[in-house]
Formats: sequence, structure tokens, C-alpha cells
Amino acid sequence: MAKLTDVADNYNQHKREYLLLSNAYDAALAFIHGRTQFKKIPTLQRMQRFLKELGDPQLKVHGIHVAGTNGKGSTVANLRELLMADGLTVGTFTSPFITRFNERISVDGEPISDDDLVALVDQIKPVVAKLDAELPTGGPTEFEIITAMMFLYFATQPIDVAVIEVGLGGLYDSTNVWTPQVSVITTIGYDHMQILGDTLTAIATQKAGIIKPNVPVVVGKLPAEAQTVMVETAADQQAPLQTLGTDFTTKLLPPQGWQERFNFDGPDDHFKDLTTPLLGDYQVDNAAVALAAYLNYHQQTGIPVAIRDVKRALAGVNWPGRLERLNDDPLIMIDGAHNEPAVTELATTLKERFGQQNVYVIFAVLADKQHAQMIQTLAQVPNVHLVLTQFAGPNAKRPSTDPDTLESELPTNYDAPIFSNWQAALMQVTSEMSSEDVLLLTGSLYFISDVRAYFKMED
Repeated sequence: MAKLTDVADNYNQHKREYLLLSNAYDAALAFIHGRTQFKKIPTLQRMQRFLKELGDPQLKVHGIHVAGTNGKGSTVANLRELLMADGLTVGTFTSPFITRFNERISVDGEPISDDDLVALVDQIKPVVAKLDAELPTGGPTEFEIITAMMFLYFATQPIDVAVIEVGLGGLYDSTNVWTPQVSVITTIGYDHMQILGDTLTAIATQKAGIIKPNVPVVVGKLPAEAQTVMVETAADQQAPLQTLGTDFTTKLLPPQGWQERFNFDGPDDHFKDLTTPLLGDYQVDNAAVALAAYLNYHQQTGIPVAIRDVKRALAGVNWPGRLERLNDDPLIMIDGAHNEPAVTELATTLKERFGQQNVYVIFAVLADKQHAQMIQTLAQVPNVHLVLTQFAGPNAKRPSTDPDTLESELPTNYDAPIFSNWQAALMQVTSEMSSEDVLLLTGSLYFISDVRAYFKMED
């Protein structure tokens, strides 16, 4: 038996190592988040220079690039499962995170370790300092640093393929220094208009910026003016284009339980009775876009497609925060609908799936979003009872909308209770609702991240 003194020494040594790592991890995140988020003039030159100083790790990474207003995360999750079902090791880059920063850079769904994250920051810091000193506009932004970390990590890990989500827009996004095997544009809608433009054509032009010469591109169901941009850009780049609803289609089947069922028909491939556990017709669209991109990737690699693996992969998709159940009795869900297009899709799903129940919606949203339109859309759902509140927000520059402001945006004669904090709203609603009612918390990915953490602590 080990001596008690030896056990104590080992415990103390592990505790010291943990505290050192914890301090280093916190310092690494502080360094990342301490960088500026945007520069006045958008450019990829700074990112290209940054990566050149790091040995151009992006040249060692191949895979699939995913842009779009909404649906990027779900599409990435579908692609990850499809590719993993082939026996491939899959790196994914997503944003924002739901529970912990490390989720943004993952391999086979496993977030990067604290040790590896700290090591990457230590590797990057001297280069950032050099560029701060040499570049007239300063060194890399926060997202450029995270993107560089991702490329460095994937270049040194034994991954077979990467699925990389665009951060914002596409044309000037820091991920757009990379040439993939397949490009994907999921949806086009109004969001981030102060940066991307205030028309669908302008927004689509930014998203279409990821289309590369001769690289196949798969797009979802887009408004006509956005689709025109895709067709013209793809033609200019001589990039083969496949569009949902034209080149590949889906047929919705009657749902069974907590899933959606559908058939998929592509130019060469046909799949019957596919399922996804992510609820909503739009999630069928996301799964179909992912499947079309996956099939395009297969055409390039020559790996045979197994119908059984496709079915199993799509049925096993997990993407937190998308009509995710936190409690069954009563049913409590969270959804990351954070802009008007997403709320419109959410409202449709609430009517179709939960139309016979009272649905209480605790709503909190960032001040820089189209909250007036979002409120109006939810208020028009007959069985929805809105409850307005707020949350901390990601930082001081991006606060939550004051609930009094939200109340002023309600339709005339619509009465919704307001709460100064969402925990009080949650306690009040759960004390009043019946076991047959449904509770949904939504309005921001940052908000549902807080809610998810709260329920985890309660467990």
C-alpha cells in the first residue's frame, strides 16, 4: 500500500499542475479575446501574411468550406457524422461555442484540449507581436487568431478531412484564405447587415466570395436574387453548381417521434426514408445540403457510398441548441434562433409540431439584432405566450436588449410579462405551466449557452 505521505505528495503535485494549466488556459483565452474584433478596411492580406509567418498550415488541410446566414452549424454536424461513418477522422471548426471555447476546434467531435490550446497560443504570440509592430493597421484580429490556431492544429493532427465554418460573410472572412474540395452555402437572409450590406444581393455577394475556381459548390434554398448571385459567381469561377430544389430534392415524410423523415434524390444518388433528430423542415434542408456536399466530396475521393452508413450517420447527428430538450416533464427546450430568418423557421416548426399545446417562449436577444421583427414573428403564432427578459450578453459592447424595449415592440394589445433577469422568468413560468405545456428559451446563441450551463449545474 502506498504511504499516506506519498499519496498526499502526488495529490499536491497534481493540484499544482492543474492550477498552472488553469492559469495558463485563462491567460490564453484572455490573449485571444483581448484582440480587436474588426478592422476598418476588410482584407485577407493580413491573414495571408499571418499564415505565411506560421508556415502556411492551411495548405496541409483539405475538406469542405461552409458559409450561409443560418444552418451552418447543423450542416457541419451532418457532414461530420457522414464523413466519420466512412471511417475518416474529421476536424471541425465552428462558432460560436455553446458550452466551452474549446468546442470551436474539434476532432471527431472531441474539443481541443486545454494543453493543446495553450501550446498554440504560445506558438502564435511572437508572430502576433511581430505583426503588431510591422503592419500599419496592427496585427491579427481575434477571429484571425482563432482561425490560424485551427489551421495549425489541423495541419499537425492526423485528420483526414476538415469541415470549416465561415465566421462572418465569406469574401473577407479569415477562413477564405483556404481552397477546399467542396464549397457550401446553406441559406441567405438578413443578418449582420451593418457589415455585409442591407440587400439580399449584397449579402449573397459576400457569401459567394468563398466560391473558388473549379471547386464544386452546393447551395440550399435561396431567395431568387441571392440565387442569381450564386449562378453568376459560379459561372465566373467555372465552379460546378448544385442547388437544393433543382439539382437535388427532398420529399418530407410523416414524422415519427422526435425526428424528421425524408427522401433524397440527387443526380446520381437516391435515398429513401432518411431521418434526422433535428426538428424542423429547415433541418431537412440542412441535412440534404450536407448530403449533397458529401456526395460531391465522394466523387473526388473515390470512396464508395454505403446507404446504410448514410442513414446511420444522419440519424445520429447531435447539434446542441437546436430545439434541444433540457427536460421532458414538462418539456423544456432551447433553440439558438438569433435572427429574423431563423425565428421565422422556428415559428413554423412551433405551429407544425406543437400547435396543439401552449408554448411559453422566454425570449432574450442581443441589442444589435432585428428584435422588433423577431418579436412580431413569434407573437403571431397563435399558441405562443411570449415572456420577455434579458441576459448578460457576451461582452459590454454587445449587450442584451432591455426587456422594456422588447415590450414596446409587441403588437398592439399583446400582453407579455417582462422580467429583469431570465432566471426569474424561468422560475415563474415553470411554476405556472402544466405538464402538457411546452417551454422554449430562445433569441440568442449566447443566451441559450447560459441556459444550458444553468441546467447542467442543476443536474
